[in-house]
Amino acid sequence: MTDFLDKYLFNAPIGKIVAVVLGIVTIWSLFKLAKTKIANNIKDTDSRYRAKKALDIASYLLMVLVLANVFSDKLSSFTVALGVAGAGIAFALQEVIASVAGWLAIMFGGFYKTGDRVALGGIKGDVIDIGVLRTTLMEIGQWVDGDLYNGRIVLIANSFVFKEPVFNYSRDFPFIWDEIKIPIQFGSNYTLATTIFEKIASETVEDHTATARIHWKHMVSKFMIEDAQTEPMITLTLNDNWVEFTIRYVVTFKKRRSVKNIIFRKILEAVEATGSEVKFASATFQLVETPTIRVVTDGDIPPSGIAHDHAVP
Repeated sequence: MTDFLDKYLFNAPIGKIVAVVLGIVTIWSLFKLAKTKIANNIKDTDSRYRAKKALDIASYLLMVLVLANVFSDKLSSFTVALGVAGAGIAFALQEVIASVAGWLAIMFGGFYKTGDRVALGGIKGDVIDIGVLRTTLMEIGQWVDGDLYNGRIVLIANSFVFKEPVFNYSRDFPFIWDEIKIPIQFGSNYTLATTIFEKIASETVEDHTATARIHWKHMVSKFMIEDAQTEPMITLTLNDNWVEFTIRYVVTFKKRRSVKNIIFRKILEAVEATGSEVKFASATFQLVETPTIRVVTDGDIPPSGIAHDHAVP
């Protein structure tokens, strides 16, 4: 039996192929079972995703070790052949190599992780998967107004992290500053308007403000950055038609649309409740002077053919 195994299983090419297939199938089955157990026992989405990714990488490494062990006697000649073809392979697979390098940079450089909202390669969306060659985004925006999903899943080569800026909306500070502009008529009670807007903004984003303050303190300790204001801010400017109030506040990147909707609705109700003290403004146009118009009719033309103009104010 030992002679048969030595002759056909470990030395013959077909025996080595069978050994590789059996090894890969065994590894795949064991790790598939392990991922099923993880899916059933780990409830946190982020932890479950990372555990599955770690098992995938480990299974690939084990498969490579099986191949190297079975074909160890052929590795020397394979290395020589690979060295000769290295230049051609590097040129033909330069984009693939750059994507793998990008994957390593993403994994160990902290560009982004699953669950982050990023703008990458001109596409904005939430990272739902990071592969060896591509990053998968659930796209937001485009034909959909606001930061809402549009239903498209986009695959972007990891090499883009070396070619274009990576905008991360949630890496160290998962909040963004947003603004709402409100036009108010001249002659309104500006102090009352300021009080109303400040109260509405503070009450609506109270939880966001408190959490953002904690995260921003961590940002100040980690980076060379000023201690910015995370509490709502009300400012006003003048133009030709109205007084423009700007409400600036901090909100989590996933709640921007819903929070803005709440603030607008509360402002409409509060301004209407003031009666005539605070009024919304709209674009108005004023004609300063009507130009003089001269009209010539057939009855005004004398036999001489010389017309007389009648000025119409």
